[in-house]
Amino acid sequence: MLDINWLKTFVTLAELQHFGKAAAALHMTQPNVSLHVKQLEQTTRVKLIERNPFRLTQAGYRLLDTSQRTLMELQVCQADLNAINDQSRGTLTIAASDIISRLLLIKPFQLFKKQFPGIDFTLLNTTSSQASELVKNAKADLGFVIEQKESQPLYFTELQQIKWCALGNNLELWQREQQPESTLHADQPTLILLGHDTRTRDLLDQALPLLNLPRYRVMEVGSVDAQIDWAEAGFGVALVPEFSLHSKTNLTTKITPLPEFPATRLGYILRQNQILSKAVKQLLQWVNQEIVDSQQ
Repeated sequence: MLDINWLKTFVTLAELQHFGKAAAALHMTQPNVSLHVKQLEQTTRVKLIERNPFRLTQAGYRLLDTSQRTLMELQVCQADLNAINDQSRGTLTIAASDIISRLLLIKPFQLFKKQFPGIDFTLLNTTSSQASELVKNAKADLGFVIEQKESQPLYFTELQQIKWCALGNNLELWQREQQPESTLHADQPTLILLGHDTRTRDLLDQALPLLNLPRYRVMEVGSVDAQIDWAEAGFGVALVPEFSLHSKTNLTTKITPLPEFPATRLGYILRQNQILSKAVKQLLQWVNQEIVDSQQ
């Protein structure tokens, strides 16, 4: 009989390809990682890894594939069992980007903690693309994302249409400069955008031609808040979702709506056929109400 703990150790080691890193990730000692692998090889009667240099054997690759699917199915099963039982204790793991979590989830989380004190929730602060992967692999129970990709085996529910705006002066001046009759000579515009590792940046890159700017340069930053701060400091124009400005009461630079930008969607993702507990359903109701309140 294969021990589930041995499989978890083996999968982690195979993914990290390093005994020390696997031990740290599993909060184990390195000798215990080696012991689990040895016990697994003795039970299966096959060699699973070569140690110098590290690589999986053919049997190791076969076991890795099965183990990953088995562990994910067990995680999904446990989540469904908890939901069926309408658990009042346990852990809820949520994946969301920084801008979504801070602007839309803090108040709902406060209400959740008050009504369900026995459930500890973990927030994984990540990008929308990474949140999708975490939910798909059952490492998160729920994800809040921008513009869920339909190709993934997830169920997306829209909560809000996102409209875009430009924060910063001189955008209209730059747009007029491209016209032949214009005698204006604005500086080459700087567009302050998120880094390339976010789904939001992917959406912006597709929409940039709609600004009708013949030339521009890009300054990449790491968050929507950073975009706003740099634009406020006069370094250029930040392209941000309108809802990110709702809590900003002392902005000094001009806000220009961008109706030509395609509206994107903000919503939550679940695994297909996932069972929702009473607590999760209530949390989603609070999040939806927070979005309604923020638009008033």
